[in-house]
Amino acid sequence: MPSLKEDGKNFMAKKLFVKYILPTFVLSVVACGGLHFNQLAPEALDFHPQRIAIFPIDVWNNKESDSRAVVEQIVAGTLIEKRLFINVTDVEDLQKQLLANEELRKAKDEYLSKLRLLNFYDSDLSRKIGKKIQVDAFLVISVDEWKYFEQGDKKLAQVGLTMEMYDVLTGKLMWKASHTITRDYMLLKPGLPEIARDVAGKMAYYMPH
Repeated sequence: MPSLKEDGKNFMAKKLFVKYILPTFVLSVVACGGLHFNQLAPEALDFHPQRIAIFPIDVWNNKESDSRAVVEQIVAGTLIEKRLFINVTDVEDLQKQLLANEELRKAKDEYLSKLRLLNFYDSDLSRKIGKKIQVDAFLVISVDEWKYFEQGDKKLAQVGLTMEMYDVLTGKLMWKASHTITRDYMLLKPGLPEIARDVAGKMAYYMPH
């Protein structure tokens, strides 16, 4: 028969498990339900942008109808709805500013060109753009998957996005993440925009703000 001392030890061990070990386990399980890819720059720990601009999606390599504008609107709407930033400059607003200002348009094209071709962060250009459109960060979006397909006897709908956030002051990449959601269906196709909203909503949770 266990002694009172042993009972006391067992009781304390259970208390410690509930207080420390169990929460750690729960946090680990929650973390496992995160994004497929999520990378934060070390400098991003102190990066809290208040105003953000969404850059237009450049390339569409998917077989389904070109829905770039739909994705851009979904991402902007998600950020506005979640109130992560004081101001969100969506693609439509940015395009108007680019059309009205040739110097701004050239700066934006040159900044993105150096970024893609040379992997070079031009801080002078990013600050110039940021000052003109009054933002602290740029968000660049890629559509990785936008399709309906079959796998064995399953019919599937899939949307995958990649997002990159750049600091205006340095021009550097602060955060990059990718996530894909795949849903199966039988007769009624789930709308790809609806899936995109879920993808964007989940990614926004991990976005620096």
